[in-house]
Amino acid sequence: MFKNVGGVDRAVRIVVGLGILSLAFVGPQTPWGYLGLVPLVTGLIGWCPAYMPWRQNLQDRLTAYPSAPLAYDGSRQRLRRCQRG
Repeated sequence: MFKNVGGVDRAVRIVVGLGILSLAFVGPQTPWGYLGLVPLVTGLIGWCPAYMPWRQNLQDRLTAYPSAPLAYDGSRQRLRRCQRG
């Protein structure tokens, strides 16, 4: 399984997941706080199943150079920006 969640997205998911999960133990202490496990786990493993129907991949989006030329990546069958060495 490849990762499809980028670094910033992962950090936000982990922080939001911990915040929501804390509601199960502190504050209102409702079982709804366990929904925080979803963003927490997806942030920790770096893969989100909700991105699969749209083939979203945010892993390299922030690290690629926007002015770099496009190249064909045969392994993933899509165009991606060439990274400068």
